[in-house]
Amino acid sequence: MTDSTVPSAPDRVFIRDLAIRCIIGIDEHERQEKQNVIVHITMHADLRKAGRTDALEDTIDYRALKKRILHLVEESRFLLIEALAQSIADECLRHDRIERVEVTVEKPGALRFARTVGVQIVRSKGDS
Repeated sequence: MTDSTVPSAPDRVFIRDLAIRCIIGIDEHERQEKQNVIVHITMHADLRKAGRTDALEDTIDYRALKKRILHLVEESRFLLIEALAQSIADECLRHDRIERVEVTVEKPGALRFARTVGVQIVRSKGDS
């Protein structure tokens, strides 16, 4: 089987349970103080070269990406978690190797009697 017949981005790199504080929400009290959000990210990329070379430059540097996402979220002031998730997906897709990304943003304690609420989005390079 040649590389051209292999489905694109069969491999995944993920970050789970990334806890970040930010301004998020539509209610006045939500706009005053930072709240906790939990972010889960799954990035689809072809990792075969990294598996062969054992070189960081051939994979996704998830530490550097995490730092960019932390900065992005901590400085954000979105009304909707959908917009926050989109912004995170856009940041991930800037990486050359990432072809597709799944982003889940949870807002613990947003609803009474529910542990958490959230959204999950899936975006690919070339999506509008």
